[in-house]
Amino acid sequence: MGKKSSKKKSKDKGSQKATQKPSTTPFSDALRVGEGFRLSDVDTRATPAFVGDKVAGEEALAAADAEMDDLQERLFAHGRSGGTEKLLLVIQGLDTSGKGGIMRHVVGSVDPQGTEITAFKAPTKEELAHPFLWRIRKALPGPGMIGVFDRSHYEDVLIVRVHDLVEPAVWGRRYSTINEFEQGLVEDDTTVIKVMMHISKDEQGERLAERLDNPEKFWKYNPGDVDERMHWDDYMEAYQAIMDKTSTKSAPWFVVPADRKWYARLAVQQLLREHLRALDLQWPEADFDVEAEKKRLAETR
Repeated sequence: MGKKSSKKKSKDKGSQKATQKPSTTPFSDALRVGEGFRLSDVDTRATPAFVGDKVAGEEALAAADAEMDDLQERLFAHGRSGGTEKLLLVIQGLDTSGKGGIMRHVVGSVDPQGTEITAFKAPTKEELAHPFLWRIRKALPGPGMIGVFDRSHYEDVLIVRVHDLVEPAVWGRRYSTINEFEQGLVEDDTTVIKVMMHISKDEQGERLAERLDNPEKFWKYNPGDVDERMHWDDYMEAYQAIMDKTSTKSAPWFVVPADRKWYARLAVQQLLREHLRALDLQWPEADFDVEAEKKRLAETR
């Protein structure tokens, strides 16, 4: 699938020039949540691990397509050949933070037969009748697949906490349950990449206003987004708790500054690429006699 180009003018005032020396810091290192991390310290317009402007960022995004295709196909081939490796990309973020753009411009650029996207909405009555991880387990990727969660099990320590949907003792126990769950995934050969798209309150306000000013964007506007915006500080507190309690060595969080859409897309793509590279998958060897098959094929001409 090709990427959709944007006609919107860049808002990157004072962006860094592409002529500067490129950063050699891996995105995984620059964006990983470590000890002492404070969400309030993150500059949501920063571009960690990348030196360049919007044009350079979009060029870098496109330049990585070929390798992304190769890495994803290797993973898919391994799954078809008995391999157990798979990858789970979790995308979290407040409304307008750019999750949809990640689905279109990053996930949408690789072969769809090797990806599975699940958008988690408010739980149904059936889902509420089960433990909170029940619907998550049903959507996990199989061998060779890249599973993508648009929102996830973290809603059960976010929205339920902010809106008092369950007792604090209930959501408080879920942090350790999530850690155990994700550790089990890692032990089952799942690479887990957890990304928070971190947008500023001002930028969110501008994006919501743009939707109201453009009739072509009315369909994207949800009055409920303003209701949630009124709980901004509560959400920031809830996200900080998530970083403190569930960013583990085997399944760390990565916080992506998301005020610049082009950078956020590039950063998630590079996180995905770096983790796929780390799997170091080679093409599966043939489980048949190659020369014999060449001979048989020649006889059919």
